[in-house]
Amino acid sequence: MPGTPPVRRRLLGTALREYRESLGYNLEEAARILECDRSKISRIETGERGIRAKELRELLTEYGVPPTEQEALLAIAHRGRETGWWLDYHDVLSAGAQDYVIMETAATEIFAYEANQVPDLLQTPGYMRAVAAADSRYTSAEQCAHAVEVKLNRQRIVVAGRAPSLDVVVTEGALRQTVGPALLMREQLAQLAVQAETGFADGLADGSVPEGQRCRISLRVLPFAAGVHAAAGCGSMTMLRFAETPEIGVIHLAALSGGVSLEGREEIARYLRLIGQLRAAALTTSRSAHLIRAIARSYDR
Repeated sequence: MPGTPPVRRRLLGTALREYRESLGYNLEEAARILECDRSKISRIETGERGIRAKELRELLTEYGVPPTEQEALLAIAHRGRETGWWLDYHDVLSAGAQDYVIMETAATEIFAYEANQVPDLLQTPGYMRAVAAADSRYTSAEQCAHAVEVKLNRQRIVVAGRAPSLDVVVTEGALRQTVGPALLMREQLAQLAVQAETGFADGLADGSVPEGQRCRISLRVLPFAAGVHAAAGCGSMTMLRFAETPEIGVIHLAALSGGVSLEGREEIARYLRLIGQLRAAALTTSRSAHLIRAIARSYDR
């Protein structure tokens, strides 16, 4: 919505307000820390304005926030704000999508529910290209190429670089949706089956594997046999969590416009319950691997 503060600012502002209130500080007392007026603190806490890294450290230190938690919040607020690789892809990444990518690179735990296709972080290059070619948002070959490059960069930095915990539930329908030729589907499904069996997503989509980098993954399929389920009335979504600040998180809901991000505690609690229900309804990882291989064999005919 026009005028809505960026989700990273809202997330940080909420955390700062809660730290302040937990100490019993009012806005004037917080303002004295930065030698500013109370309206500046208020606008920071509502996400209406940003905060410099030096000022953020001053506030967090005064609030008694541990160093590791400070680093997590600084990463959410400032990582790549001016120099990130995503700035080269403004034609396929909206401002909101860039915010999401920045938070994704800082996350230590990612949960993804995908109703329509293989999740971005697990797609093969061929699958990525086929998805981009069919996406109505991209009207040129250059945009399609950029969309693929964005996903490859995300895999390189998130999966093969930071290696967070990745928990994925994908519907059987998403896996049976044909994307590209049969060979492409066999390759994609074979990769998913291995990931479900081993519990790891190694390296990059281009086949390279950085030494020592193994992203732990729980990949489960929500089968047709599960019937109506907790997420039947909503679409794909992703939750980002941050180990040093477990009380905050972000829910990203997919949409053609780039998606919507939610960060309120009530929304986080609601979606955590949804995630638990989806996990319970999905197959185990071993049974998921078996089903994925069965779907892959259907492309041999």
